[in-house]
Amino acid sequence: MSNSVENSSSTDLEMNPEKYSDSLPPMGLNKPYPPLLGQRDPYLVSFDGPSDPAHPFNFPLWKKKIPYCATVGLCALSVSIGSAMFSQSIEEITEIYHVGWSVAALSTSLYVLGFAAGPIFYGPLSELFGRKFVLIPSSFGYICFSFLVGSAKDLQTILICRFFAGFIGAAPMVVSAAIMADLFDYRSRGTAIVVYAMMIFGGPMIAPIMGGFTVKNSALGWRWTSYFCGIIGAIALFMNVFVLEETRHPIILVRRAEELRRRTGNWGIAAPHEELRLNVKEIFSRSISKPLRMLITEPILLLITIYHAFVYGLLYLLLTAIPFIYSGEYHFSPGVSELPYASMLIGVFIGGGIIIILEKKYVAAVMSNNGKLLPEKRLQPMMVGCFTFVIGIFWLGWTGSYPQHIHWIVPTIGAAFVGNGLIMIFLPCFNYIIDCYLVNAASALAANTFLRASFAAAFPLFSKQMFENLTIKWATTLLGCIGVLLIPVPFVFHFYGKAIRKKSKYAFDLE
Repeated sequence: MSNSVENSSSTDLEMNPEKYSDSLPPMGLNKPYPPLLGQRDPYLVSFDGPSDPAHPFNFPLWKKKIPYCATVGLCALSVSIGSAMFSQSIEEITEIYHVGWSVAALSTSLYVLGFAAGPIFYGPLSELFGRKFVLIPSSFGYICFSFLVGSAKDLQTILICRFFAGFIGAAPMVVSAAIMADLFDYRSRGTAIVVYAMMIFGGPMIAPIMGGFTVKNSALGWRWTSYFCGIIGAIALFMNVFVLEETRHPIILVRRAEELRRRTGNWGIAAPHEELRLNVKEIFSRSISKPLRMLITEPILLLITIYHAFVYGLLYLLLTAIPFIYSGEYHFSPGVSELPYASMLIGVFIGGGIIIILEKKYVAAVMSNNGKLLPEKRLQPMMVGCFTFVIGIFWLGWTGSYPQHIHWIVPTIGAAFVGNGLIMIFLPCFNYIIDCYLVNAASALAANTFLRASFAAAFPLFSKQMFENLTIKWATTLLGCIGVLLIPVPFVFHFYGKAIRKKSKYAFDLE
């Protein structure tokens, strides 16, 4: 139907050019309008079948895929470290600038709030203009504001620069996962996302240890918590510029079309993505607002994201809880009181290993399904992690409340269960969202990151008061009970997700 309309328009323009003379600008020098190309399909470039070496799925593993994953992983790590490392400076800020804990904690909350706002722009923009287009300026801005925080002379400058460091530097938090989806098909995407999640969780878990010893070191001090973040970001920027290539499939075709036009002189050759001509208003309505529309209208995305957000917010709440237990109850020194985060990180690695093992079963299930994705199968690790997560919270809180009777290693083991549950909830959520939405994955992940970072921004503001007023055991009991209420989420979507996806406007048709 569209071809016939296009052909008729072509004939009409050729036969009656005067009909369009008022609406079209002139060609100049009284030249007639050239004929239209007719059918567009012969002029549209595409990948040369599933084995095209230019397709990111077919990039060499060690020459391209691994270096690209390392690059975006380092980008995500540098930004996630920045979110938690500076939190170890809160006590110094309260003393230097004579403010309360909640005001000083804004340095963490505003940074993470920037995470919430940034991906709303970066996700859709990366779909329109490419991944590298947004990663490089994002990394550069992150470096600049990180050094500005370290050199700031007053509190308001610190808080403003912290927000913009998070806002401008947030691109890796959503674009990195989208790059993984660009590079890997269903057979290996899950394992690749493990690397990304390790960076996301590894940052906030190793950052307090780094920050604690940095602040304690008289030769460095609290300002170096920000300088170190800028240095790591600079390394990531270098790799972005010199290692990473564009992985967004439509953008690769755009560049192929540009080369063909230049070398053949045939200006009719084009890529489908080039036909997107959007003004600022259209970019906002179609792309910038798209993640918010998806979050509101997609029940799968909304409920999974709420669970995701609670888990991620709890990670930042533990920035207060862990030192509160080991410094306040067990009287560990600064730096040492943050070492139990290493136990959480061990739990994360164990959970990641379990997910990789289960990933092989998922791939086998997809292959037996004629290669069609089975997103609900991604939720199986989450159905285990939701229990280990809750067990770990209760274990950590109740055993850490009796230092006179219980050795410090006992709550530390509980922290490993928390870390295990965190990754086994966090990772399947990412894989499930990507498999459900595929071409809209960046926008879906932007919506996910927005709500997730909003929770993470809010939690540190009340964490100290909550643990002081409720005590450790009852504060963790409250959190554990919320975790219990969210346990049904993965089970509901595991059994009914397919039926819900069929009614979705944005979910990819897997039939």
